[in-house]
Amino acid sequence: MTSQELTEQIFKKKSFLCVGLDTDLERIPTYLLSEKDPAFSFNKAIIDATHEFCVAYKPNIAFYEALGVDGWKSLKKTINYLHSEYPDLYTIADAKRGDIGNTSRMYAKAFFDDLGFDSVTVAPYMGKDSVEPFLEFTNKHTILLALTSNEGAFDFQTLKTGDDDLYKKVIKTSKEWQNSENLMYVVGATKAEYLADIRKIIPENFLLVPGVGAQGGSLEEVCKYGMTKNVGLLVNSSRKIIYASDSSNFAEIAAAKAEAIQTQMAQELEKL
Repeated sequence: MTSQELTEQIFKKKSFLCVGLDTDLERIPTYLLSEKDPAFSFNKAIIDATHEFCVAYKPNIAFYEALGVDGWKSLKKTINYLHSEYPDLYTIADAKRGDIGNTSRMYAKAFFDDLGFDSVTVAPYMGKDSVEPFLEFTNKHTILLALTSNEGAFDFQTLKTGDDDLYKKVIKTSKEWQNSENLMYVVGATKAEYLADIRKIIPENFLLVPGVGAQGGSLEEVCKYGMTKNVGLLVNSSRKIIYASDSSNFAEIAAAKAEAIQTQMAQELEKL
């Protein structure tokens, strides 16, 4: 899916919500554990209930890798289900990969060719030869970790390097890489006040913004500082939606939570 196609979906659905599928078998309703594939059964129910309120889904790959071969099968079934039933939804592999040369190329093939994700999150620490293999794929996006929402982000990301903070240096440098037009960036909602400076560097690129909801980020603040005329935002919510209830009607309650966020997003879009 191209950026233009994603933007069209955002305006069509009046939503820039991304639902994170951080599927933890210890947190899903216990009755699902008797299913042949509990993780997929949970994901399918969440997707069917929330798809009309969001434009993207983001499985966090760690939750599937932790289940071994069965987890990878659940992930494959989830992405295949999205492709077959909801092909207009954008998909993000939250994998945070990043290694040099052929290793990155193999990671990219796994998520883009085999699983068919539209995008993958990548760590930039090893530099351009760890990121450019992802950028080689046509109509795919590489989502670079820029300024994250966790407390430890201040350990390195905001350190001064010359006249710039490190995260700004990363963003500026990445613009010089091959096929950099395929880059998106992760910027945490808990760092919303930094978005104005980030938009001076990358005024048009999409930003993936985690941290709204359980981590306390403000949607209004994110939109105030980060929204462009073409929106340019995917705001992720995971736990607040998918674990809103552990009862038998968990999917219905998840849908209500997603709809509430979508309603707020529609109001923000009206300001454009």
